[in-house]
Amino acid sequence: MNTRDLEYLVAVAEELHFGRAAARCHASQPALSGQLRKLEERLGVQIFERTKRRVALTEIGGRIVDQARDVLRGVVALEQLATAHKDPFVGTCRLGMPPTIGPYLTPLLLPTIKHYLPDLRLELIEDFTDHLEDQLDQGALDLAILATSPTRNNLAEIALYDEPFWIAMPGDHPLTREEAVDVTQIEPGELLLLSDGHCLRDQIYDACKLDRARKNRDGGPRTQKTSLSTILALVGAGEGITLVPAMSLASGWVTDTGVAVRREESGTAGRTVRLTHRKGYPRMALTQKLADLIAASLPNTVSPVRR
Repeated sequence: MNTRDLEYLVAVAEELHFGRAAARCHASQPALSGQLRKLEERLGVQIFERTKRRVALTEIGGRIVDQARDVLRGVVALEQLATAHKDPFVGTCRLGMPPTIGPYLTPLLLPTIKHYLPDLRLELIEDFTDHLEDQLDQGALDLAILATSPTRNNLAEIALYDEPFWIAMPGDHPLTREEAVDVTQIEPGELLLLSDGHCLRDQIYDACKLDRARKNRDGGPRTQKTSLSTILALVGAGEGITLVPAMSLASGWVTDTGVAVRREESGTAGRTVRLTHRKGYPRMALTQKLADLIAASLPNTVSPVRR
């Protein structure tokens, strides 16, 4: 038994298809299937139920796959420990960010990293916060920049900056007469929100004290599975109001016709962005260095927690 066999095992369990698993592992399907049959013979149990139409995990197979994932995470941690001992600032770092942070922070951060950490190769992954936490927990990510505190016990955080929300509205909206707008002045029925899964949606709910069980807004387009840029296009078309992270104000949409932005007056609408890592992550020197570089790259629209 070797780690390659365990990688095959996990791939088939996740794909539930031998062909896709083989492609994912850059192996031929006969080789992958043969190795897994040998693994079943060695363990003396059936891990997969195979028919011409489907592949399914047996009950004991599911438990074995969970154990295989633990072993593979341990192997990755071992390799990282050795790499970190040699030089934590060399090699690959897989960094995750949600789509409401990545497009605005990345252009500021990359030149700084290139200058101060020239031997570090960043792999950037953009996904929902829950998915990023899963990947971080499982070792598929090294670090993640998130706008919520981690929910898993083996994850820890370094606070980076506090980011206020600004209010984006149609250029002819009555609230544009104000220099600043309190969130309580916004009619709930006017709010355009991202779909479930975006942490920004939950933070706007909290800032505006909205009923999470409320139905979709009446009239106008529904905003399911949309991006922040699409929401802002709808604002520019006069379809409603939304709240945006301050870092996004440097993007081109601010100058687009039809959208006006105002500072949020109460100061209660915002979020804290943090660098999240596994407890015991061996490259903590790199983690601390990245936190410092992020703090040094921030615009004056946010307030750094780390200086």
